[in-house]
Amino acid sequence: MPKFATPMFAAPRFTARRMLAATGVAVLALAAGACGPDTAAGSGGSAATSAAVPPAAAATSSAPATGGTGGVRLVAVKSATLGPVVTDAAGRTLYRFDKDTAKPSASTCVDACAAKWPPLTAQDAVQVTGVDSALVGSVARPDGTKQVTLNGWPLYRFAGDTAAGQTNGQGVGGTWFASTPEGKKAPGTTGQAASPTAAQSGGYSGGY
Repeated sequence: MPKFATPMFAAPRFTARRMLAATGVAVLALAAGACGPDTAAGSGGSAATSAAVPPAAAATSSAPATGGTGGVRLVAVKSATLGPVVTDAAGRTLYRFDKDTAKPSASTCVDACAAKWPPLTAQDAVQVTGVDSALVGSVARPDGTKQVTLNGWPLYRFAGDTAAGQTNGQGVGGTWFASTPEGKKAPGTTGQAASPTAAQSGGYSGGY
């Protein structure tokens, strides 16, 4: 009987050790499992943040491009009636006023005159097509805006021109003339109309 005492009690000890080992493995597995989701969530959150950065950066970088699409441009064209003249980007003829001065540049067309002859203003650099950029400048108006000048002469549009290519302001009052690409007066006394009517010129008098 004493020979069998040791084997009878050895089995339970062995079993207990295996149970302890198994429990330890289970605990480690649970710990690893607990760490797993946290790591995944952290990785996923980082990836989402990284993905969100490029679009935001792209939007920021494209904003200036969207704000600089509408600049002022001087374009040299050939009028069927006046020869070479200057227009804006929309094809509207640009004029100069004999009562202004070029040296120094000064605009005398204000208030009611400016309503009939809107000054061409620009806050940023003026683009050119067929015009010497060295001739382009600006002059401060009484209201603080900057009026574009060509060879020193302030430039204007004419309210009586209702479409691109019209030159109804040519010769109005004997003081208004379409500007050539060199900033000179375009030859001729009238534009599209042989003799501008009151409707075409807006009935403008008083020298403007």
